[in-house]
Amino acid sequence: MARIFDIIEYPNEMRETIVQRFPESGPGDFRVGSQVIVRESQNAVFFRDGLALDTFGPGRHVIATANIPLLIEKIGKTFFSEKTPFPAEVYFVSMREFPDRKWGTPQPIIVRNPGMGLGVALLQGFGTFSFQVSDPQQFITQVVGAQGVYRMSDIENRLKTVLLSKLQDLLGETAAKHSVPEIIGLTEELGAGVRAKSQDDFLALGLTLKTFYVGNLKPSSKSAEELRAMGMLDMQTYTQLQAADALRDAAQNPSGGAGLTAGIGAGMGIGNVMGQALGGMMGQQQQPQQQVAAGAAAGGAAGGSMPDVMTPSEAAAILRVSEEDVVAAINAGDLKARKLGNAYRISKAAMEEFLKG
Repeated sequence: MARIFDIIEYPNEMRETIVQRFPESGPGDFRVGSQVIVRESQNAVFFRDGLALDTFGPGRHVIATANIPLLIEKIGKTFFSEKTPFPAEVYFVSMREFPDRKWGTPQPIIVRNPGMGLGVALLQGFGTFSFQVSDPQQFITQVVGAQGVYRMSDIENRLKTVLLSKLQDLLGETAAKHSVPEIIGLTEELGAGVRAKSQDDFLALGLTLKTFYVGNLKPSSKSAEELRAMGMLDMQTYTQLQAADALRDAAQNPSGGAGLTAGIGAGMGIGNVMGQALGGMMGQQQQPQQQVAAGAAAGGAAGGSMPDVMTPSEAAAILRVSEEDVVAAINAGDLKARKLGNAYRISKAAMEEFLKG
């Protein structure tokens, strides 16, 4: 015969457990007069025949299940194969606040940034949030189901997805009125906005979002690479940003910028590279390489002069081939080039040697 439960309780503090089913699996063999003890930080939801019948607050409660002990003892083995004819379960639900849950942006959030830099920015942030079960019965029926144990790890990613979705939506709305530097200073307002936007989603699960704090919000440290991967940066602008990053790294190098100049190629100094990088980022159009490449594309290699240093796209214009063909020749070793970060630079001498065959 299944075990007869006289006292049903769950004394665990439930720090990472939200719901504990009793029994953890299978039907409960509760009899008339069985008692449920619910602690201060708990509620208990009583199910019978698959239906939620009542929710118990803290205290001692007597339950009725229609399982009459003497009758069940006599007929149980014959008619019910030693199973209780009136199955019941008790779900203990933690009603405490679950604080200091960490959130962060796994991928940067893109926002408009008109009039500054590239016109867009990628923001990364992190912080904390806390929540609490507000409707135990709804939480069990909507989320937990018949699971024996429902822990924080079972729902945390789902809640973070809701919060990050609301944060992204709010940042898009805020960027229409504020610049990125202003947005970074609005952490309190952003936290309050995410709480307001998320409440309905949490309430639908039987939860309440108690707090949402933005601990830090800042531009991504790899914005150029990520923007290019998204198709939002052309090759020229990306190359100029790479050159600017290389100059920054060279400035931090104790040996100075000589290595950088040599890496870019003979005849192009740091000052020229800085001028081109800054000129491209500020929208200036006076770039000697572009003018030479345009002349070469119109008049051919015979009619135009080659610059001292070229990008693969400029070399492709002179050779009247695709940029991919130039990169393939570099990778094959037929065309000599220097690599700076993820970009190639081709000297005039290397081009002339390549044309000679």
